Amino acid sequence: MLNSLISKSFIKAKSENRPALLTYTVAGDNTKKKSLEILKSISRFADICELGFPHNTPIADGGQIQTSAYRAIKNGIKIKDVFSIAKNFKKEKKTTPIILMGYYNMIYQFNEDKFITKSKEAKVDGLIVVDFPYPENKNFALKCKKKNISFIQLISPTTSRSRIKKIIKDSHDMIYYISMLSTTGGKLKVSSKEIMRKYQKIKNQNSSKNIVIGFGITEKTINSLNKADGLVVGSAICKEISQSIKKRQNIVTNVANVVKRLKNKIK
Repeated sequence: MLNSLISKSFIKAKSENRPALLTYTVAGDNTKKKSLEILKSISRFADICELGFPHNTPIADGGQIQTSAYRAIKNGIKIKDVFSIAKNFKKEKKTTPIILMGYYNMIYQFNEDKFITKSKEAKVDGLIVVDFPYPENKNFALKCKKKNISFIQLISPTTSRSRIKKIIKDSHDMIYYISMLSTTGGKLKVSSKEIMRKYQKIKNQNSSKNIVIGFGITEKTINSLNKADGLVVGSAICKEISQSIKKRQNIVTNVANVVKRLKNKIK
């Protein structure tokens, strides 16, 4: 999967001497139409766009993302709508990688093979399944690889060394490092220095793998983590959507401005 759009995004960011910027938004927040507009506008500044499946019990997500998911569910968003948003996005933004992010129960209910096929039809580049750990996900990851979809493994601060080795060996073209033991959007409980120290240990095991850091990344903290291959910002974006709705301001413009500011901080 060396020529994948995900790999190319990291190569481009490295050539510009900066981490790749990954954004996360919830599909259908606050409407199906609006979430596609938001995705298109932030893709002008983001290297990779993550699109979340709204879920009513998102165990890894904090308040900001939960609020986004709740709005989308309330507006009647369904799995098929998430695929349609991804598909419409890719019609216009052919070279921007899109990663779908969700929970396994939803995939299981939908049917694994059907889910992967639908992802392929929508030109999805990668999948993150938060509660589907290694090695239980090996078979699913293999199915994804056969369809040229990158399955993104997760590593946390408590993952053992021997386990990290296996995960890295079996990973595709991106690994997601969870910066701290918390839900998304939490304040950084550990210093950026400590996060980077642990990150570097993982990176040293195989420097050719692209490893991104997620959880707790904001405009305040992003610059201190800029030695990573990539940085994921989600809650800060969802928060901006909530605030813009509340103030009756232009969501699309406001969110694009947040992402633009984040990008400028890591250039």
